[in-house]
Amino acid sequence: MKKILLAIFIAVLFSLSAMAAEKEITLFDSDGQAVAYIALDNDLNIYLWKGQPVAYLKKEAGEVHIYGFNGDHLGWYEKGIVWNHKGRAVGFVEGAVTKLTKFEPLKGLRKMTPLKALEKLAPMKPVLKDEFSDCPLKGFLLMGMKDL
Repeated sequence: MKKILLAIFIAVLFSLSAMAAEKEITLFDSDGQAVAYIALDNDLNIYLWKGQPVAYLKKEAGEVHIYGFNGDHLGWYEKGIVWNHKGRAVGFVEGAVTKLTKFEPLKGLRKMTPLKALEKLAPMKPVLKDEFSDCPLKGFLLMGMKDL
């Protein structure tokens, strides 16, 4: 009886985990490693894999901007790719580029999101290049947390 209850508990736990994953979009770095994810709730917050909130998406004038909680404009999200201010890719969702992605480990619990600072003006969007930035995705996203 205990084994049956344990099996049911594990099945429920995995189904809840799968339901939560459907409401998130994984962001991979240039090596195909799962580094962060976008929570598809009203705030469109971006979390590092261990659950730290670092940035959020904001739709403006037909573009999707990435802002840090410190108010800094970090870049853009377009066609499943995270772009920096130099027009280079920093991260991507599976299928957006021709790179293999690695296995996604278990995520950490989400931490509480900080208050959003006043957003700085977004720069002009550069011409997008077909290359990755030297800046790793995690470092790019953490720029939105400096000075907090």
